[in-house]
Amino acid sequence: MNSIEFATPALLLLLPVVLALALMPLYAGRRMRPAAMRFAHVAPARPPSRSWKLKIRPWLSSLRWIALALLVVAAARPQTSEASEIVRGEGVDIALALDISGSMAAFDFDPDNRLEAAKDVIAEFIEQREYDRIGLVVFASDSFIHSPPTIDHDALLFLLEEVELAGQLGLMDGTAIGSGLASAANMLKDSETKSRIVVLLTDGDNNKGEIDPMTAAIAAETLGIRVYTIGVGKPRGTFTGGFGLSSNLDEETLKRIAQRTNGKYFLATDTEALRGIYDEVNKLEKSEIEVSVFTQHEELGGWLIIPASALILLEVLAQSTLFRSTP
Repeated sequence: MNSIEFATPALLLLLPVVLALALMPLYAGRRMRPAAMRFAHVAPARPPSRSWKLKIRPWLSSLRWIALALLVVAAARPQTSEASEIVRGEGVDIALALDISGSMAAFDFDPDNRLEAAKDVIAEFIEQREYDRIGLVVFASDSFIHSPPTIDHDALLFLLEEVELAGQLGLMDGTAIGSGLASAANMLKDSETKSRIVVLLTDGDNNKGEIDPMTAAIAAETLGIRVYTIGVGKPRGTFTGGFGLSSNLDEETLKRIAQRTNGKYFLATDTEALRGIYDEVNKLEKSEIEVSVFTQHEELGGWLIIPASALILLEVLAQSTLFRSTP
């Protein structure tokens, strides 16, 4: 992106000095009182009609001051700057698997229900992974690829914001953890990056879908994909949400999935704990990226020196020809 800046901006402080010097003769002329003479008639004292040369002559000096102001700006070295960024290395390919079953409607996470809290925290996580390709899978009774892996995080954040509970989307309720994990792993299977991870978030146990969670975990392990699992709510307990819903978080299965794929299991009982979990995953999975920024400058002072020189030359020529003073 191009921008204009000055290499030595302090020299611009001379501009008020140039303006003061230019206005000084005008100020001094107003303070001088003209001599008075007595005449019986005013006609002899009336000045003759001024020619166009006399009218223009006082303005010739302004060319000099304008030229001097342009030279001051040129001395401050205005320049355009264009920065280019070169990225070397590779990021991490990430698949986010998000539970949208009815139990995610529980109002035990601030500031809204579990799903909205998860969406807010995931959005923060995406914004921190600038150089990673990230995809999104949602699952309830079945799983769906909501966004394929992309570096266009603005589009991904827009799609994340559109995620709603299964019932609001007209989908059958349930929790197909195995299907969600299988879809996330399948989304990364053709990735050529060295580091590929799935971050799976759920608040229930696997009660839908045709794929067993451990079968999906073995497939992820075979593909070299590490899985971080996040359990939301209370393990093997019940809760009363805004709709009188209940859930049954299966921590053991989530732990086994993480252990099988060399990942890690986390439990989140509130929004702050959930935010801390994604922060930890962010630290564990660092992108191997080296960013070099090059800035190219183009000097613009020459474009000011040319008109300044032309103005000075114009004044000299005018003073020595049309406006030459006669003895």
